[in-house]
Amino acid sequence: MSLLIVSLDNTVLNVALPSMRRELDASVAGLQWTIDAYTLVLASLLMLMGSTADRIGRRKVFVAGLLAFGLGSLLCSLAPSLGWLIVFRMVQAVGGAMLNPVAMSIITNTFTDPAERARAIGVWGAVGGVSMAAGPLIGGVLVDSVGWRSIFLINLPIGLAALVLTLRHIPESRAARPRRPDPLGQVLVIALLGSLTYGIIEAPAAGWRSPLIMGCAVVALASFVGLLVHEPRCAEPLIDLRFFRSAPFSGSTIIAISAFAGLAGFLFLNTLYLQDVRGLSALHAGLYLLPMAGLTVLFAPLAGRLVGSRGPRICLLIAGVAMAASGLLFALFEAETSNPLLFTGYMLFGLGFGMVNAPITNTAVSGMPRSQAGVAAAIASTSRQTGGTLGVAVIGSVLAAGLAGGQDFSGAAQPAWWIITLCGLLVLVVGAATSGSWARRTAERTARTLEESSGPAATVGSPRA
Repeated sequence: MSLLIVSLDNTVLNVALPSMRRELDASVAGLQWTIDAYTLVLASLLMLMGSTADRIGRRKVFVAGLLAFGLGSLLCSLAPSLGWLIVFRMVQAVGGAMLNPVAMSIITNTFTDPAERARAIGVWGAVGGVSMAAGPLIGGVLVDSVGWRSIFLINLPIGLAALVLTLRHIPESRAARPRRPDPLGQVLVIALLGSLTYGIIEAPAAGWRSPLIMGCAVVALASFVGLLVHEPRCAEPLIDLRFFRSAPFSGSTIIAISAFAGLAGFLFLNTLYLQDVRGLSALHAGLYLLPMAGLTVLFAPLAGRLVGSRGPRICLLIAGVAMAASGLLFALFEAETSNPLLFTGYMLFGLGFGMVNAPITNTAVSGMPRSQAGVAAAIASTSRQTGGTLGVAVIGSVLAAGLAGGQDFSGAAQPAWWIITLCGLLVLVVGAATSGSWARRTAERTARTLEESSGPAATVGSPRA
């Protein structure tokens, strides 16, 4: 249910963007910030919240997250302006950062058998698909009947139900060896993601060579170098760079960023196109997106079973081919102008995205010490949110630059579709490269190294290739 409210919030919001733009007089950049303010804060805090939950108690942090998310949702529904809405979205994100990595850590510690864990993660991925299916429909009904502010209020009853179930059924758990905070590492992560996102979103208006954007680039580069220098020297780093010695883990990080960047850009483009260009209502736009969401719901649990029995390779190859093919339909054949091609593109993307979530999640947590399960899961979740943030930032900026140059929507969006195609190809190539026998050996070496530093019998399980 925690994944449901976090994912539902984003899919519902996409359908509401045109209505919000009209009422709040927002630009394309303003719409980008209503999404990216949330995902940016979420990505920046996930690893901190994952390690904090391992240290002070996972259920305790999870409950706090539900309360904070509910408060943020209520405030968003009352926002008097775009600026306040963005601020309240950040409050939501603080709560959301306490939910996803902690929930995944609970799954990891509950399902210790690799096959059972893979199936559980498949169900987890299916919930994300359900939110994709329900979000546009629920959002369309609410926006057309009550108004966009009501989309935030639906989080309250779901959050309340999740809170009651958590207090009744989830036991408290924490790491045997609590990790200390890494304040400098946290500051560097926030500086890196914040400067990168701000620079990409504001560049079309400010100019790529303006002092502001160049300053953002310098801060992002300096923060990245600072992380590479500081984290290996920290006794208990925010990001244990040793995780990335495992080719499957590194691959899953790149794939997560690519897949979720593609998804975020795909939804952003299609929501604006269906309502602003085709003139559909919010509800009808949601119905158009239903085939994509339906296939995600269908294939996510299947992917979990395949990962448990055959490993991640098959799922990643299918995902990469399907997502890249979907992007090509729009980039080469202007699929948005033909309903048969449009729905074919939606179905291909839904198939690809449904197959990608289980393998990247399972690979990220497999072989990691159980004492660091929250951190490993948080890195996987951070990769998703970073991808979503960058997807909206890059795709939105490309679209805004094209529209500012006098192009129509299809012409302005064409470079963005090529970027989405590239995201699919990255899933395919990186998935193939990091799911073979060589990759498995690097994962086994990394698992042994981490196990030695964490103590015996502390690993979650070994990844399959």
